Amino acid sequence: MSTTTQTRFLNQDQALSLIDSIVKQSEAEGVFVSISGRESALSRFGENQISQNVSKNQFQITITSYFDQSSASASTTDLNPDSISATIKRSQDLARFAPKDPEWIPLLEPQIYDDRTPAFDEYTATISPLAKGEIIKQVCHQAKNHGVEGSGTLSTNVVMRALGNSCGLKAYDTGTMADFSFTARIENGSSWNNRSAWSIQDLPIEAITEKVIQRGKDSRNPQEIQPGVYPVIFDAAAMSDLLSFVIWNMNARSADEGRSFMSADEGGNKVGEKLFSPLVQVQRNPAHPLLQFNRFNGEGLSNSYLDLIKDGIPLTLNYSRYWAKQQNKAPTGGFYPIVMTGSNQTISDLIAQTEKGILISRAWYVRYVNPKTLEVTGMTRDGTFWIENGKIAYPIKNMRFNQSLPDMLRDVEAVSQVQRFGDLVVPGVKVKAFNFSSITDSI
Repeated sequence: MSTTTQTRFLNQDQALSLIDSIVKQSEAEGVFVSISGRESALSRFGENQISQNVSKNQFQITITSYFDQSSASASTTDLNPDSISATIKRSQDLARFAPKDPEWIPLLEPQIYDDRTPAFDEYTATISPLAKGEIIKQVCHQAKNHGVEGSGTLSTNVVMRALGNSCGLKAYDTGTMADFSFTARIENGSSWNNRSAWSIQDLPIEAITEKVIQRGKDSRNPQEIQPGVYPVIFDAAAMSDLLSFVIWNMNARSADEGRSFMSADEGGNKVGEKLFSPLVQVQRNPAHPLLQFNRFNGEGLSNSYLDLIKDGIPLTLNYSRYWAKQQNKAPTGGFYPIVMTGSNQTISDLIAQTEKGILISRAWYVRYVNPKTLEVTGMTRDGTFWIENGKIAYPIKNMRFNQSLPDMLRDVEAVSQVQRFGDLVVPGVKVKAFNFSSITDSI
C-alpha cells in the first residue's frame, strides 16, 4: 500500500482565472468571489489501538453581488460552468431584493501582501492513513509498555483560499497543518498534551508521549487542598486556552460602546494604558517560524505583522472595515494567528523558582462568567500538581477556577519557551495569584 495520497486543489492560475471569469460574467455593480478548499484527515485511537480513520474534502465557491448598498451571497460546490452561472444569477437576484445594509462599505481595492510563501509541506499534504497508522502504532506500543491506557488523535489539514473582486483585488494562498493530541490514563491518574506544526514531521510525538505517560503516572492518588488564591504555573497548552479569550475580546467596537474589558470608564477605550505585566508581549505574526501562516484574511485585508500588546500595554484593537471608517482608523483585519513572546526557560525552570504553587496541565471547559470584565470559569484537568520548594511535591485533586483574565495577565511573573497549538504560539506562564473556587470530581 502507498504511504502517500494526492491533493486535488485548484492551483493559483486556475483559481484566479476562475475568479476573473466570474467577475466578467457578473451583471452586478460589484462582485466579490471567494474560493476555498480543505482536505482534512484524522486518525483516532483509544485503549492503545487505532479505532478510526476519517477524511473530508471540501470545496466551495461563494459569490457576493452588490447593487448600491445591498448585497447577497450564493454558493456552489460544483465547478461545472452551468452551475457557476446559476450561482452568479442567484446571487444577483437575491441582491436586487435585499434591504440596504446600514453598515455598508465599498469593495476593497487591490492590496499589498507580504512577499513570502506560506508553509506547504508536501509530505503532510499527501501522507496516507497507513503512514499515520504506523505513527500511532508506536504511540500505542509505548503506552502499553508503560501500563497506561493511551488515546488521542493525529490529524492533517491542507487548505486553499483564493479571492478577488470587481475592483481588481486578487489573492491566493495554500498551507498545511498537522496536529497530535494524546491522553494517558492509569488507575485514577490522567495526563494530556497537544501540539501543532505545519509539517507532521515537526511534531515531537515521541517526546510528548513520554511526557504524558510519566505525568499520568505521577498524577495518581491526588490529595485535596483547600480552594483559594495560589501562585500558578500554566503549561503552554493550558495557557493557550486562556490567552485566546483575551485576544478575541480586544474588539474596538465593543470597547468603544462600553461592552468590553477594554472599555474606559469615561468612554472610549484603554489602548495605551498599562494593563498587564511587562512580560506580556503579544503579536499577530503569521510569518513566525512555527506558523508560516496565510498572508490575507477572508475579506482580502493583509494579514501582516502587528504588535497587539507590548510591555504589557495594548497598542491597538481589532477594527473592522466599518468601525475603522466610523472612528477614522485603519482597519486591522482579525487578530490571528496569535503569538505571545516567551523566553529560553523551561517549565522545569519556572517550577524551580516557585516556593509554593500549583502546576496546571490543562484548562478545561472554560466559559464566560462576565464577558465585560472577562471573568471566566473552568476546571483543571489531566494532571494538576502541588509545587513546594521548587519541586513537584504531589498530585492534587482538580479544582474549578473563577478568574478575571486581565488580572491574570497583570500578575504574570515569568514565561517559558513557546510552543504551537492550532493557530496560537504561546509559552508556559507563571502567575502570582489565581483564584480557585471549589474542588471537582474530574480526573
